[in-house]
Amino acid sequence: MIAKDSAGHQPPEVLAAQAETLWAEISAKKSAGTLTAKDRMAIPPQEMGTRDPEARARQMEEVALGYTEAQARCEAERCLGCKNRPCMSACPVGVPIPDFIACIQDGKYADALAVIKTANLLPAICGRVCPQEKQCQSMCTLGKGQKDIHKSVSIGRLERFVADYEREHGAISVPQIAPSTGKKVAVIGSGPAGLTVAADVRRAGHAVTVFEAFHKTGGVMVYGIPEFRLPKAIVSAEVENLKKMGVEFRTNFLVGRTETLEDLLEREGFDAAFIGTGAGLPKFLNIEGENLIGVFSANEYLTRANLMKAYLVGQADTPLYKASTVAVVGGGNVAMDAARMAFRLGAETVYCIYRRTRAEMPARAEEVMHAEEEGVDFRFLQNPVRIIGDENGKVRALEVLDYELGEPDASGRRRPVPKPGTEHQLEVDAVIVALGNDSNPLISQTTKGLDVTPKGNVIVNASQETSLPRVWAGGDIVLGAATVILAMGEGRKAAASINTYLASE
Repeated sequence: MIAKDSAGHQPPEVLAAQAETLWAEISAKKSAGTLTAKDRMAIPPQEMGTRDPEARARQMEEVALGYTEAQARCEAERCLGCKNRPCMSACPVGVPIPDFIACIQDGKYADALAVIKTANLLPAICGRVCPQEKQCQSMCTLGKGQKDIHKSVSIGRLERFVADYEREHGAISVPQIAPSTGKKVAVIGSGPAGLTVAADVRRAGHAVTVFEAFHKTGGVMVYGIPEFRLPKAIVSAEVENLKKMGVEFRTNFLVGRTETLEDLLEREGFDAAFIGTGAGLPKFLNIEGENLIGVFSANEYLTRANLMKAYLVGQADTPLYKASTVAVVGGGNVAMDAARMAFRLGAETVYCIYRRTRAEMPARAEEVMHAEEEGVDFRFLQNPVRIIGDENGKVRALEVLDYELGEPDASGRRRPVPKPGTEHQLEVDAVIVALGNDSNPLISQTTKGLDVTPKGNVIVNASQETSLPRVWAGGDIVLGAATVILAMGEGRKAAASINTYLASE
């Protein structure tokens, strides 16, 4: 009998061995020219190996281990190569998905990556953190035909495989750069939108300088997404490749304080600027006790751990707030990141408080599953009403109210309805609020004529142009807190518009 891990999964080495056997069968049929569409549909989806939950909940190493070559080849052979390409139409950056998977089917991994990079220069990142089940994989013919999203081709895992293969084999290539145009573009923010703009604009031959407020580049991919989900070395490698392309990075540069946007355009002579500063202003519950010691925004909590490495006790400059019982409020990916990080920072019990049910959670299904496996205690249909402190002003309990689901609201999800009189307390010593973010107002406050919404999001047209000439914007500063791939999609549109504008100049 094969031993399974603490969550009941087969060990990675077993999954790898099974794939080797399966690939031998598939390869024989391919060589004989007898592999049919029916055969492809019968190939089982390839499970990705993960670290054992019991051990990994205390470790910062990446949880998902990626495909072996045999697993990738087996999974790629499941693709039917649909002529109408429904998966591609659901990709925010328009990756030619059937084409890159066809390359994997032929064992041409460098060619597969070249196809991906025509639309996406950050495949190792997107392969790890994009919500493929809600985008490209949701439209896969296999999944829709069998009415089960889990039967779709694992596009994201294949994207990750070829990107990792390139990096691990030292074959990272620098994209071709057009001859210099003499034009200069300022990119404000080095998150996914900013890096995408920098890459596409630089490929067109324009000089690009990226301005980053923090001391490290990568934006939310570095300060927000934990190491165990997206290793920082991968983000660093992507940035290094941009540097090889000739993109300049200026860190510790806070546009709006160090210099204004107007200064960049007029005094420093940039011909165009892109605002990609993200959504970094956390939302709170606005309930009693939110000013107690031990209450954090998820932004602060994750930044301390991810960017400042608070978990390295005695080595990191930022202090670690010790808590044995932590409550995380929210149901998105950031809430999952915070809840799972709490275990890695020493918590013994972690609650996740969410006022709807699991079915309505906006977090990726894989992230919710990993959180459950690691021991997060989900308290669905509950919401905080006050935070209770001790005599020293520290958190000691969270009072929550029970909810039930009513009619659907504007989002299409059933509205949570409070159940009066059901208040009860959870004993906790830290509360992390993960309810999303608004846009930081610094750029809008220091830039005359820049139109924003009442919530502070920059207003743009279909080409990502703002109300100011020569200024574009995209990503979370426009969308509000969204996903890496949606930010990249906006970055691609902005870059295309910038390139068209500079060509006309």
